[in-house]
Amino acid sequence: MTAAHLPVMVESVLRVLSPRPGEHIVDATVGLGGHAEVILRHLGPHGRLIGIDRDRQMLRRAEQHLRGFGRAVSLVQARLSYLGQVVEGGGAKQVDGILMDLGVCSAQLDERARGFSFRDVDEPVPLDMRMDQERGETAAELLARLDETELTQVLRDGGVPAPRRIARALHSRLPVRTTRDLREALRDTKLPRRRHHPATLVFQALRIAVNDELNELEQALENAVELLAPGGRLAVLSYHSGEDRRVKTFLAREERGCICPPDMPRCGCGRSPRLKLVARGLRPDPDEILRNPRSRSARLRGAVRW
Repeated sequence: MTAAHLPVMVESVLRVLSPRPGEHIVDATVGLGGHAEVILRHLGPHGRLIGIDRDRQMLRRAEQHLRGFGRAVSLVQARLSYLGQVVEGGGAKQVDGILMDLGVCSAQLDERARGFSFRDVDEPVPLDMRMDQERGETAAELLARLDETELTQVLRDGGVPAPRRIARALHSRLPVRTTRDLREALRDTKLPRRRHHPATLVFQALRIAVNDELNELEQALENAVELLAPGGRLAVLSYHSGEDRRVKTFLAREERGCICPPDMPRCGCGRSPRLKLVARGLRPDPDEILRNPRSRSARLRGAVRW
């Protein structure tokens, strides 16, 4: 079995999400359907799972993978931020659990023609990086549109070291139309080496910007709290420090409730806590990382709706 078919931290996700027979669960980033399959086994014949993904190719593969569950599963192509509309469109006002497995699917990385990865770039692959290839601008178009200051911010948001130096190097090599162009533009730039290959971080930062992933995540988290029934569970898997930081901040705020400045003598906002944290940055165990190296950066956070 390849890494593309290995859902990440399955047992930990199940502990946080705690799917029970007859419940309604949303897999808001269904990918190939790996997590969805395991969840559906716990829901039984009267449960229901809604799977959402913005990538039509992934949805087709998930449909094949999950077809044995029949009407218990429904799949919808939509952005993560459309979570509320999808659930309401399916006739539900609240659900018992929501899973978000963020970032790019392994199958997308492995499909060279999508332009997500800097590996195997000997052939000129278009620099696309769109999860929904039917709309929006490509990474090549984004690079052509942004000025150096804007590109610096995109790289900084993506956790890229020395973002201004890299933005300058990329601008000096425009037009950058293929993955090979991008790799060659980075080749002579002396990037600080960290846990990840520097080119990985640049490709990742551009992908996040092309798909507006951080804004999508923030809107989806707000929607998720509104959609959860009392006692409903939220599980979020992230693979990037910028994503994880936003999830951590959001969940902490919703557990605290009050958003008044710390120096105020008493609460004036009137906000009550809406979530109770049940998982604070869980990581995959060493055995899982050995089986599936792409899981090594995963962080799982979870909460229960009051």
